[in-house]
Formats: sequence, structure tokens, C-alpha cells
Amino acid sequence: MAYEAILYDTHEHVAVVTLNRPERLNAISQAVREEVHAAVQVAQDDDQVRALIITGAGDRGFCSGADLSGAAARRAAGGEAPPQAQGERLDEIGWVGRWARRFFYFDKPLIAAVNGIAAGAGMSMAMAADLRVGSEHSRFKSVFIERNFSPDSGLSYFLPRVIGYSRAADLIFTSRTVLAEEAYRLGLLDRLVAHETLVEEAVKVAGEMTGWPPLALRMSKRVLQHNFEADFESAIRYETVGLGLARKATNDQRESLLAFTEKRKPKYTGA
Repeated sequence: MAYEAILYDTHEHVAVVTLNRPERLNAISQAVREEVHAAVQVAQDDDQVRALIITGAGDRGFCSGADLSGAAARRAAGGEAPPQAQGERLDEIGWVGRWARRFFYFDKPLIAAVNGIAAGAGMSMAMAADLRVGSEHSRFKSVFIERNFSPDSGLSYFLPRVIGYSRAADLIFTSRTVLAEEAYRLGLLDRLVAHETLVEEAVKVAGEMTGWPPLALRMSKRVLQHNFEADFESAIRYETVGLGLARKATNDQRESLLAFTEKRKPKYTGA
């Protein structure tokens, strides 16, 4: 697929999706939605990709949320909406729900390289990542209440799990801006690095993950997600399921033992 609103690159086993609308602070247009969905699916299906980084183009915006220019702005202001098919009218979750699902069900490590403002659905996207690498340019703002909205695109699910309920309530109810240093203290950012090397550092973090057996890595994410809310008995049973699935990579299991006994760096293939 040829992309126009995003960029898609790979660095060995790491894919990088860059929202490429810096003049709009990488706001989410229909083209961005469609291309991000497609690119994340490419990364999901490509066994050579073992981790994914999402970032924004430019120095100011990671993603400023939904694009409210043009027709979107008129609809938000109560203008006439275009005709909808019956299926669209009966859609219970809308594009914001599909946006959240796209990231939640990606079962490889997902890293947000937050290069600027992450607001609205852009903040939701950052929170959906497994971890966030930021710089002095990183800023977060929930923004929904300012538009007379309650949170959507998964923010009400992801944010309390990242920083806790009361801190999430603070950011959602006040819509205040959180700068990089506070974001790091709160846990909105997991790594704080120099802006000039942000993506490079994110790729390094991803590389620390992708050097391990791919099936075990993916099952580690699945187990963490499943057991975050599971009771203890369900959790230990699902850990056993994960062990069995990870061990299906029999060559990698053998390689891990050989590399250990031969005192060398292992080379895993996922087979």
C-alpha cells in the first residue's frame, strides 16, 4: 500500500509508523485513520517485525487528536452531516472505538515516541502503547471536556491503568497540560531522552526487546494484558497456556540452551 498521510519504515525487526501531517500537529484525518490501521496490520502480519514504534513528524506534534478542520469542524458545530448508511448509523463504537481496538489487539511490543503534544485521541494512542519514550518537547492534554465530550478512543480505559484512577481523573476533569518532566514523574512517560535522539532511542529500546525469542515476546504481552485484571487462579493458568504456546518455537528453545552453554549471543528466528 502506498501511504500519503503516514510514513512506514523498518529498522531490522522494528517498524516505525510516523504520522506525517506536521502542519496540523499530526491530527487524525480519515486518511490517517485508514493508513494507520493498514500499517499496524502490516506490522502485525509481518513475522520479521517484532516491535512497532509510533511517532509524529516534526518537532511540535505527536498527535493533536481528531482533525476538526473542514467538514469535521462543521459537524462539531452542529452543521449538516453527510448521509450515512444504515450500518454506519448502527455502529456502536465508531472510528474512535476502532482506533482503540487497533492498538490494544496488536500483540507485539508497541512503543510511542512522543515528540510533541499528545492530545485527545492522540493522547489515547500514546496511552495504548506498552511504554512511552519522550523528550523535553513532550506534552499531554486530554482535551475532551473542552469540546463538550467525555473521553473516547480508549482514554478512559488506558489512562487509569497507566497512572492510576485519581491522577487520571485530575487530567481528564481539568484538561490541564502536562509537560515532560511532570509526565515522567506521573508515569505518562517511561523514558525521557534528548529530543534530537528520540526515535533513535525508541528504536534502541525496541531492539532490547526484539533480540529475544519472538513467540515468547508476543506471549509475554498477551499474558500481561490478560492477567492485569484476572483473578490469581485464572492468571496462573493462563501463564501455563503462555508457556505452552511460546515453546512451540522449538528451534528458539534449542538456541537459547545452546547459546547459554556456548557463552554466545543467541540468534532467534521465531521457528
